[in-house]
Amino acid sequence: MEKRQQMKDVLQRCIDRHKDELHSLSLDIWSRPELAGNETHAHDRLVRFFSQDQTWTVESHYKLPTAFRASWGAVGGGEGEQPGLNVGFLCEYDALPGIGHACGHNLIAEVGAAAALGLKAALENQTQLPEPVKITVLGTPAEEDIGGKIQLIKAGAFADIDLVFMAHPAQQDASFLPCVAIIDVSVKYHGKASHASAYPWEGVNALDAAVLAYNNLSALRQQLKPEWRIHGIIKHGGEKPNIIPAYTELEFYLRTPLVKDLCDLKAKAEACFRAAAVATGCQVEIIYPTDGYDSILQNATLANLYENNGKALGIQFPEQPANFSGSTDFGNVSFIVPGIHPFFYISTDAFNHTEEYTEAAGAEKAQLYTLRTAKALAMTAVDVVCCPVLLRQVREDFRLAKLKQEK
Repeated sequence: MEKRQQMKDVLQRCIDRHKDELHSLSLDIWSRPELAGNETHAHDRLVRFFSQDQTWTVESHYKLPTAFRASWGAVGGGEGEQPGLNVGFLCEYDALPGIGHACGHNLIAEVGAAAALGLKAALENQTQLPEPVKITVLGTPAEEDIGGKIQLIKAGAFADIDLVFMAHPAQQDASFLPCVAIIDVSVKYHGKASHASAYPWEGVNALDAAVLAYNNLSALRQQLKPEWRIHGIIKHGGEKPNIIPAYTELEFYLRTPLVKDLCDLKAKAEACFRAAAVATGCQVEIIYPTDGYDSILQNATLANLYENNGKALGIQFPEQPANFSGSTDFGNVSFIVPGIHPFFYISTDAFNHTEEYTEAAGAEKAQLYTLRTAKALAMTAVDVVCCPVLLRQVREDFRLAKLKQEK
């Protein structure tokens, strides 16, 4: 325990030494918001940040145009040994249309970078660890839209990573919030145009189909489980009032706490979409343009360790909200690698995805909370890499959580 505490002290001092560089990194990303898949400036800035220390091996444009990978180590094993434990830290950095970094992804990038620097400092002079340890930082773009982490999973970016850590800004500190599974569905109705006043009987009204579909889903909500969510918009409703709309398009998000329940909700929603087509005589296309986001698997051991380390740093963990309906592509990662995705307060009660939260994410007062979170993540990593018993518990929690989802 004394050795672990010494390592934790070292990493805290390291993060404090680099606080100005880390703040500059975050502020630079915040001041130039970029949408999902287009984060060229943020990508280049993070690549430069890690490249300035030549002990990091940095790969830009790693498997995706705006993803990157920075690796360090391994240390702690015998000469010539392969890395036994690869600890991953994830950075997000995409913004939202119109309101910039209203979800604080600039701070997620800062937390990932800071935690990685801290753990590196703690490990640098360690020669006697249970197994060799390597650190990998993955820049994971496009969380807000196409699910960059899912694409990276498919490309094999997580294949050699044993544990993953990241943290997300919110309204309070929490070691775990039950993010839900989500799928995006696009619905297109094809009818027949006609003059809306002179001979409307010649038309097939695609807008009627869209409105019926919307109302069908509104009626369906009464029969849905309390934690299930359906919400959407009509993206295209026609061209002019005097033309029977020949084409309309809707977009909906479907969310459930359990991945297996998403199949049931999809079936119910599709019945509503098809019924609207039958009632109006339209043709319907139901398209799932991107992969769904899975719910996050909770890892109780990592959550408890994070809370203990956070409390040692002065973090307070209020009672967890009964319901939380956010979604993230980290959920998909949590099904293939044991990990943790805590949330952290940034000195505002504003809600994410608002202009007020954008302002808070760029404010200097968010720095105390951001760097404190990074320290807690790195300290949790120290606990696991130094204690084989804890590592086994983390892996067992992962196994059991996956079994629970499948039942």
